[in-house]
Amino acid sequence: MNYLVVGGSSGIGLDLVKKLVAEGHQVWSASRQRGEIPEQVNYIELDVLNDFDKLKYDLPDVLDGLAYCPGTINLKPFMRLTESDFITDFNVNVLGAVKAIQASFNALKKSESASILLFSTVAVQTGMSFHASIAASKGALEGLTKSLAAEFATSKIRVNAIAPSLTDTPLAHALISTPEKKEASGKRHPLGRIGTSKELSEAAFFLLSSNSSWITGQILGIDGGMSAIKSF
Repeated sequence: MNYLVVGGSSGIGLDLVKKLVAEGHQVWSASRQRGEIPEQVNYIELDVLNDFDKLKYDLPDVLDGLAYCPGTINLKPFMRLTESDFITDFNVNVLGAVKAIQASFNALKKSESASILLFSTVAVQTGMSFHASIAASKGALEGLTKSLAAEFATSKIRVNAIAPSLTDTPLAHALISTPEKKEASGKRHPLGRIGTSKELSEAAFFLLSSNSSWITGQILGIDGGMSAIKSF
């Protein structure tokens, strides 16, 4: 099967690319840099803040799945957030996903069982200080997920999202750059640790695959229990 991973050069996206390749699928990966993407992967140079027109012509005729993995971690007190902060977060997290889906739609529609996967954050459903900009944009992404799931159902295209908590990825490096920071972050989760990119990529693979063929319009919280339970 053919899959496109936008943001497949690092973190969860890279682990997902490797998983798809290991399972024998054809993979297209779009990102600003190739990074550690395996050689057999079709690499597409793409900046999600720029034009997506080129993406349409580099994809196969039939696409069975799209995962949009780029994200931002812009944590500031609300009164220090600028209009530019909100615009950048929205452009990366929402408009980038919109452009990727629009560029891929015709190829996805030709599949017999296509799946679109987006990434939200636990901070949408669980209020967290200093997350106003990221939670606002990812909240819009969750609305987009449900709306497109309804609209695309007649085309047999499923749309879901994963909402992780803090995960050990390059994007989160500043938050877990020391053992003390990592331990403190882990203690905020009922399971006592932060997530790994491999754990998230396994869930992403499931939602892209035919094993989840009756799941659409869902926001799956993978967050060490943070959004659902409280430890005493």
